[in-house]
Amino acid sequence: MNQNADTLERAAERRQLDHTLARIDANLDELDQRLKAYADDIQAQKEYLWSSRDEMDHIEKISARESIQQAVMTGDNALARRRKLEKLKHSPYFGRFDFARGGEPEPVYIGIHHFHDDLEGASRVHDWRAPIASLFYDYETGPASYESPQGQVAGEVTLKRQFRIKRGEIELMIDSAVHVVDDVLQEELSRASDESMKNIVATIQRDQNAIIRNDEAQVLVIQGVAGSGKTSIALHRIAYLLYRFKDTLRSEDILIISPNRVFSDYIANVLPELGEETVNQVGMEELADEMLDGQYRFESFFEQTTRLLEKDDEAMKERLRYKASPEFLNELDRYAADVEASRFAADDLWIARRLVPGWLVEEVFRKHRQLPTNERLRQVSWEIERKIGNQYNYDLEREERKALKAAIKAMLRQTTLRETYKGFYDWLGRPELFQTASRGRLEYADVFPLIYLKMRLEGVRSRWRDVKHLLIDEMQDYTAVQYAVIGRLFACKKTILGDAYQSVNPYSASKAEEIRRVLRQSSCVTLNKSYRSSLEITRFAQRISPNPELEAIERHGEEPEVVRAPTRKAELATIGEMARDFVASQHNTLGIICKTQKQAKKVFDALENGEYGECERLQLLAENSAAFGQGIVVCTAHMAKGLEFDRVIVPEATAKNYATDMERNLLYVACTRAMHRLSLTHTGAVTAFLDRG
Repeated sequence: MNQNADTLERAAERRQLDHTLARIDANLDELDQRLKAYADDIQAQKEYLWSSRDEMDHIEKISARESIQQAVMTGDNALARRRKLEKLKHSPYFGRFDFARGGEPEPVYIGIHHFHDDLEGASRVHDWRAPIASLFYDYETGPASYESPQGQVAGEVTLKRQFRIKRGEIELMIDSAVHVVDDVLQEELSRASDESMKNIVATIQRDQNAIIRNDEAQVLVIQGVAGSGKTSIALHRIAYLLYRFKDTLRSEDILIISPNRVFSDYIANVLPELGEETVNQVGMEELADEMLDGQYRFESFFEQTTRLLEKDDEAMKERLRYKASPEFLNELDRYAADVEASRFAADDLWIARRLVPGWLVEEVFRKHRQLPTNERLRQVSWEIERKIGNQYNYDLEREERKALKAAIKAMLRQTTLRETYKGFYDWLGRPELFQTASRGRLEYADVFPLIYLKMRLEGVRSRWRDVKHLLIDEMQDYTAVQYAVIGRLFACKKTILGDAYQSVNPYSASKAEEIRRVLRQSSCVTLNKSYRSSLEITRFAQRISPNPELEAIERHGEEPEVVRAPTRKAELATIGEMARDFVASQHNTLGIICKTQKQAKKVFDALENGEYGECERLQLLAENSAAFGQGIVVCTAHMAKGLEFDRVIVPEATAKNYATDMERNLLYVACTRAMHRLSLTHTGAVTAFLDRG
């Protein structure tokens, strides 16, 4: 396009934007009038109901209240529409394509929300999730088609244009014949980070769009490299499903199993940005505590990881390895079947001189295996009582019912769940595999096997049983038994995502193929392109943990630096200097990522005390932290998973501190959090993981 034509196009798009903004304002004015009318109407109805209550009968009062409720709901819907229009005023759309269906091409504008001009009966902007919007993401200029509710619509994309609009001004406008414009993507990736995850609707790539719009998979497993945007894609997928199935799926029907509360806070804004309500989030430990009715004390995953890092305990590693294996789950299944077969010894019963054969009692007991034990026994007693009534035409007396319940209860060889679980290791011939954590608590590795056994023998209760879609992040940190529990508890569709290269605990980690063995209806997709880090940072991280499948985005930046200090004190001074340099920069977030919480606390204390100069906006993330903010964040690699920072400093990158496979994974996680600048500091010999390639 020559300069004159480009100027004319920009002027035309400026007029289009002005017109769209004017129509939004007109619709907002009309909505404000309607909202005032609704408010006046509701007030008038309330006053009428109050003043006429003595003259109204019961039916009239109900009718009046229903009328008020209906008016309130109508007003709420209008208010929700007003909020969306207000958001659109800042940036009505980000894309345009011209689509011809046999005639003249028609321009289609794509935005974060749909804008139907009610006053003129025209759709001005289409929601990014609408069927027609898939043309923007999936096609270059040329022949194209999309699936509408009425069937396939074929035609030709004749123009593709992308915008960045802020506060009613066109900051960027690019035409392209390729998928989603590289220049726009590069522009977005080069920006400073934010305190929360951002939506990516303007830069969704074709492979990402296919995952987002996959509404058929029963279980979709997303294996994505660091920085591939898998969490963001999963959240956009949730937003798409809420749009696609708006009549049957609501935000309260969706649950996210989140690795920690900081991560929950970090992602909390994505769905509201996309026009959806926030969905419920729960941690694995909270879920476990609920299923165990709060009756068992156990260590957290964070504590287990800390123990692994601070104590070189080979016996503990062996316990974790075995309890994470598919073979362990198979043995636990065999044991549960064994216990189930022997725990109830049915015998002939004489009640009120009537015979109840043992085989019948056994049959009824087996039939209700999904019920918790006490309920199961009550159900058996009730059914036997009913069968006596039907067979002998006799109603049991109170004392006879009591005797029946006592006799059936006596048939159960009752032990506590903990004793039964501990007995599993005697049954295996490996009693040393059951050890307690500090203060007599269960080891984290025993929590979900215990729950699985409870599910098999007694049943569990959960407030989440009616969930219609489950999203699990950091899939690599959960074991085969945990997936077996999830499979039994949640019969709904699932989206599961993670990266085997980012496991913080390689002794109990799951890969996509292992998850698929437990959740058999799974289909798997892979995301190999990394968008977060500059090419230089990505190549540096690849030296630590090479992944031949990873494809780095071509965005250049500074080479990572490895800084050697003569003493630990000098290293902390260097970190303080880097922190002050960050404070003076245009960047928003600096992550100082350590291996252990003890190391993180030492760095935080040194910076907080001003020993190495004043550092502003300083935050230490710990197990119970609940929020992520801008500024300097000191944390462990475990806590940093899923987060991203403009700059990252990795202290103590020594041969001693990063030596094992687990520590290599942690170092890889730490380095791949950096978007624009990465620095590692050390005293003495540097870790061997940086000497590769």
